[in-house]
Amino acid sequence: EGGTHLEGFRSALTRAINTSAKRNNLLKGEMTFKGDDVREGLCAIVSVKVANPQFEGQTKMRLGNSNVRGIVDSHVYQCLSEYFEENPKIISLIAEKASAAARAREAARSARELARRKSSLESSTLPGKLADCSERDPSKSEIYIVEGDSAGGSAKQGRDRRFQAILPLRGKILNVEKAAEHKILKNNEINSLISAIGTGIGTNFDPARVRYHSIIIMTDADVDGSHISTLLLTFFYRYMTELIDLGYIYMAQPPLYRIAKGKKERYVFREEEMRKAVVEMGENGVHVQRYKGLGEMNATQLWETTMDPERRVLKQVRIEDAIHANDIFEKLMGENVSARKDFIKRHAMEVKNLDI
Repeated sequence: EGGTHLEGFRSALTRAINTSAKRNNLLKGEMTFKGDDVREGLCAIVSVKVANPQFEGQTKMRLGNSNVRGIVDSHVYQCLSEYFEENPKIISLIAEKASAAARAREAARSARELARRKSSLESSTLPGKLADCSERDPSKSEIYIVEGDSAGGSAKQGRDRRFQAILPLRGKILNVEKAAEHKILKNNEINSLISAIGTGIGTNFDPARVRYHSIIIMTDADVDGSHISTLLLTFFYRYMTELIDLGYIYMAQPPLYRIAKGKKERYVFREEEMRKAVVEMGENGVHVQRYKGLGEMNATQLWETTMDPERRVLKQVRIEDAIHANDIFEKLMGENVSARKDFIKRHAMEVKNLDI
């Protein structure tokens, strides 16, 4: 859990980069890089051997020897300074990256300051497209995040406005796995999402301010709908993980098929269920409708199949293996294209519903 050896390393790294950057005229005026700027994206291993280690903290996992800080600081600073002096191109690249990190940090700070001035619990700050519910007890309230105005219209008409809120999103939200925080905070759809949920994000995140204990992602059953669901899950995983841990995030399960014969009708979720239902109802005169979009259902159908607490099916989003979950989000949503291709090739034969 860190300790004086890491403190010495961080101090030396920041000081060496600032000193070398100034020596090479890479800093403007009195500008200096902060520790977070120079450490962004850094992977480092700091290993020390201490004769009589002293540990601090409740779990005794933090090195506390004060002399280690100075030793590591001095040694790392000397080595880095010599390296940067011999490799001016390297310090130039580091300074360029640190400058970009500093600009992003400042932009994110400005955006957070703007968000901090707004109270997410006040109705005046709620997004205009949110159709809120009348219930004010979060434990009795739920919000459906739906795809587009068409589905949003059906959901607003079909909902129980006493406890169900509807937030329609326009198109695909930003992929937060690839975007810097200041760009995320400038995205209109994500801002609407943050305002509606009420918790804030980052250092301002407070799960006690959540406005709904059931946050339900409801998208179309096609490829675009799956992509939007994945983008939303990425956002919740990266910026509101505690809401997943609390069990507040759900996936709606709209039916894929409507099977009708005369006045009888059934809704099913899988192709094998559809085939079985057709046989049971008698194949002659059976009409099968495959839903690709929530907008294809009228308000009554959407309520009966997907929103009625007595009849709907919801999947609760849970994290059972944090390391595996993080790896999946990095592969599927991150910058590494080759890792994503390898993942798709390995799991291609596991696809059950292919929408071409």
